[in-house]
Amino acid sequence: MTPLMLVAEDFTAPGPSIFDFPPLYEGAPTWLTKPVLMAVLGALVVCALAWSAFANPKLVPRGMQNIGEMGYQFVRDQVARPFLGKDAERWMPLLLSLFFLILLWNFFGVVPLIQIPVASHIAFPVVFAVVIYVIKIYLGIKHQGLGGYFKNMMFPPGLPKPIYVLLAPIEFLSNLIIAPFTHAVRLFANMFAGHLILAFFSAVGFWFLFEKLTPLGAGLGVLGVVMTIGMTGFEMFIQFLQAFLFTMLAAMYIGGSLHPEH
Repeated sequence: MTPLMLVAEDFTAPGPSIFDFPPLYEGAPTWLTKPVLMAVLGALVVCALAWSAFANPKLVPRGMQNIGEMGYQFVRDQVARPFLGKDAERWMPLLLSLFFLILLWNFFGVVPLIQIPVASHIAFPVVFAVVIYVIKIYLGIKHQGLGGYFKNMMFPPGLPKPIYVLLAPIEFLSNLIIAPFTHAVRLFANMFAGHLILAFFSAVGFWFLFEKLTPLGAGLGVLGVVMTIGMTGFEMFIQFLQAFLFTMLAAMYIGGSLHPEH
């Protein structure tokens, strides 16, 4: 057995346990953990940024107002208007808050000393998905009526009647069970897997360069560091993409309830 293999035998790859956090202090409630603290911190930061950008708007935007308006225009033009049309402005407070809060929570995963994407804990995406689906169902029933909502969902026009025997239960399950499940799990799974990959390459670099430095292991340690840097950049792109997709799907579901004809 080579010296490198002996060193590698002692290496333990990070696992799901890195997402387990004890209470913040002795005697604290079991739910009061680091992810909860970061979730609250993220919400406060988003509120503070919104206040600094829009509390006292100027005719010619500068500083934070300019950044805030750029973010507003991005969410409005790329997320809200394509799915909500003339109702886009009405739903912008929800969509804007949703996008930037999820984005900040995701970015926490690459911030030194924090290094935990809040959405890597399934409870947070689930709460957001449930809120969106309660809004979706409420709006669907309000605008289409109870019978009309389920009719439009389960019996799309223009198909042979025998097809509805198979299609109706599939549409019901897809819209009310599978879709909200995948809405939450997509965000959670990407943040969970991405953070686990970053933790693995970071651990490889630290182990072979600092804990067990050997001539043969040094190259593997350097590779771990290079991969950590590269994967960090890629993970930041995924973090942005997942915030965008979650918000876009929220707009699409709300738009589908407001405008079922589309």
